[in-house]
Amino acid sequence: MQNQKKAYIYASVTVLLWSTSASAFKICLDPDRLDMPVLFLLFGASIASVAVLFAHLLFSGKLALLKTLSKEDFLRSAVLGFLNPFLYYTVLLKAYSILPAQQAQPLNFVWPLVLVLLSAPILKQRIKRRDIAAMLISFLGVLVISTQGRPLSFNLTDPLGTALATGSSIPWALFWIYNAKDKKDPVVRMFLNFAFASAYALLLALLLGRLKMPTLYAAMGAAYVGLIEMGITFLIWLKALKLSKTTAHVANFIYLVPFGALVVVHFVLHEQILSSTMIGAALIVAGIIFQKLPTRPLSRL
Repeated sequence: MQNQKKAYIYASVTVLLWSTSASAFKICLDPDRLDMPVLFLLFGASIASVAVLFAHLLFSGKLALLKTLSKEDFLRSAVLGFLNPFLYYTVLLKAYSILPAQQAQPLNFVWPLVLVLLSAPILKQRIKRRDIAAMLISFLGVLVISTQGRPLSFNLTDPLGTALATGSSIPWALFWIYNAKDKKDPVVRMFLNFAFASAYALLLALLLGRLKMPTLYAAMGAAYVGLIEMGITFLIWLKALKLSKTTAHVANFIYLVPFGALVVVHFVLHEQILSSTMIGAALIVAGIIFQKLPTRPLSRL
């Protein structure tokens, strides 16, 4: 099989797995299901991710790379690990504990445009009119979802949950801005980020007195989130990128995740997907795609 076909298969598997994340978050956090505190879910998921990434480094012969890192490398990982996974997932999971999954998932997907917005002051990049138009399209989608189809009323169904779901894109975008300067092996980077995030989550849980022994089902839920949302799926996505001729060949697969997630949410959580959610998700994705369209005119044959 050609490498590009394999890349498409790996990318498709990535989309399928990430599409289950919203439902997994909600099941773990739901008081009527597993009723897991945000910090415990983050800690358990981070530990599971650390374990699978460590195993990958061990069996791929890359574990020795950790010995070559400097103090500055570890310090950078400590900072990046605070932004993501620790801060990002703390905010995002809190949003999921408040909002229906069908709202939290697409609202969180505005991060590519927030990345463009934050790149202006941090990387001194100019924001073009196309970028502004794309942001307006996507944030109209946010408004449609958060008002359940009544954007002109500006009456958000849950202002706090909306703020958290969209606000989680800020630490995520900051992470990717500064992560671009990190030259370590990508799996080594993520291993250290999750290791530091585990330590942060454990420390905060101890300080707040919210550390408790998990039930078997809670531990399984946290492990699923850590393996599917974070560890294993990240490795599969890296494999897709490595096999693909260019990143662009598989990058667009990510835009399928919000819609795949809504399908899983409907059948697993039995949420009745609102038409406003579908329209809002489509606007958010349309804005992101519009921002990424080539600006140069195609040359004539």
